[in-house]
Amino acid sequence: MNLYAKLLQRQEAGKPVTVGLIGAGKFGTMFLAQARATPGLHVIGVADLDVGRARSQMALSCWPKEQYAATSFSDAARHGSTFLTDDAGALIRAPEVEVIIDATGDPKVGVRFALAAIEARKHIVMVNVEADVLAGPLLARKAREAGVVYSMGWGDQPALVCEHVDWARACGFRVVAAGKGTRYLPHYHQSTPDTIFDLLEGFIDVSDRSTINPKLFNSFLDGTKSGVEMTAICNATGLQSQTGGLSFPPASRFEISDVCRPASDGGSLETAGVTECVSSLRRDGSTIPHHLSHGTFVVFEAPADNPYARECLREYHALPDSTGRYSTLYRPIHLNGLELGISVASVALRNEPTGAPICFNADVVATAKRRLKVGEELDGEGGFCVWGKQQPAEVSLREGYLPLGLAHKVKLVREVVEGACVTWADVDIDASDPVVKVRREMEAAFGHRPARAA
Repeated sequence: MNLYAKLLQRQEAGKPVTVGLIGAGKFGTMFLAQARATPGLHVIGVADLDVGRARSQMALSCWPKEQYAATSFSDAARHGSTFLTDDAGALIRAPEVEVIIDATGDPKVGVRFALAAIEARKHIVMVNVEADVLAGPLLARKAREAGVVYSMGWGDQPALVCEHVDWARACGFRVVAAGKGTRYLPHYHQSTPDTIFDLLEGFIDVSDRSTINPKLFNSFLDGTKSGVEMTAICNATGLQSQTGGLSFPPASRFEISDVCRPASDGGSLETAGVTECVSSLRRDGSTIPHHLSHGTFVVFEAPADNPYARECLREYHALPDSTGRYSTLYRPIHLNGLELGISVASVALRNEPTGAPICFNADVVATAKRRLKVGEELDGEGGFCVWGKQQPAEVSLREGYLPLGLAHKVKLVREVVEGACVTWADVDIDASDPVVKVRREMEAAFGHRPARAA
């Protein structure tokens, strides 16, 4: 509860927290909108492959033109302004920068930038969850060894759910399930960038379609983003993936305690201590009142030998299930980049991440949206070929499944039927690729010792 006070101290001392942002997309622009209003925070530089786009995004987020007219990083530091560049490497190496934010969304790029930031002894806030689930446990360990902090991004749902889990455990509750709400129907797994706008209506209200990336937003609804985010939560908390991955049961926010409990108690979960996403739609396509499509939740249980605690949960209307064993805490919304400053302040002022991977419990694997033919080139997350399915890490390793983060610009050497998980053997993978090597190093370091939820 003291981040604001610490930011004010840095401002009064004339030593604001200095930030380098990589990626001026939607998330990065939302961060910029609040960064200039946050005391004790100074965005030294913004790196984007398209500097013209970065400039227009600064204007969109209401920055006065003179505030992003710096001619270098040192000029920005001297005058309290911001330097725009297409050279992310230079931004990472800039001595004026304390904290690097990766908001690119590209898993292979994110791994490379994280390694560069760690080498440069910079804290890294990894908004790029795709990179986190590809190699996060290893990146977090390397950061600790270098004396810097690797952190998930606050405002994105994984970090918020990790906070829910930490709250429950610190209160002495057992975590039964944790996750988020989304909009889901089974046929969404076949969604493509060509069909996404029909599905977005009623989920995300976009007034100008030209401002969004259809491929990126398609991943929100084809099941991929849910698989990615729940996997990041598993690996940061020790929770488990269910054997079949996410099942997306329909539920309102007031039904989660009944739905997200073990099947042995009448719920939909195969066991306790897992992640799950609840759908805002019934399977017939009708909208559920009081749904949680943009929110997060944790289902928890008071100790079985403490009926008094359970009675207190009932008295305080803690959304108990029908048995009185399980209760739910939820957050109805998340604000993405508008909240990202919490992570920046936490890593710089407390040396503490807002969630970070500690194990390799779950994976996200490329799964065929349709029959894939020999010679086809996979087009990655949100595209026309595959979606990302959550799987237990031990299953992914045993079966040789291809991580979603490597399913981009690789050609198939074997046919894959619709609904099947793509394997390493199905594609022509470049084993000498540095990011492939990092992934293999992560598997070797963490794949043999899954963590168990407390």
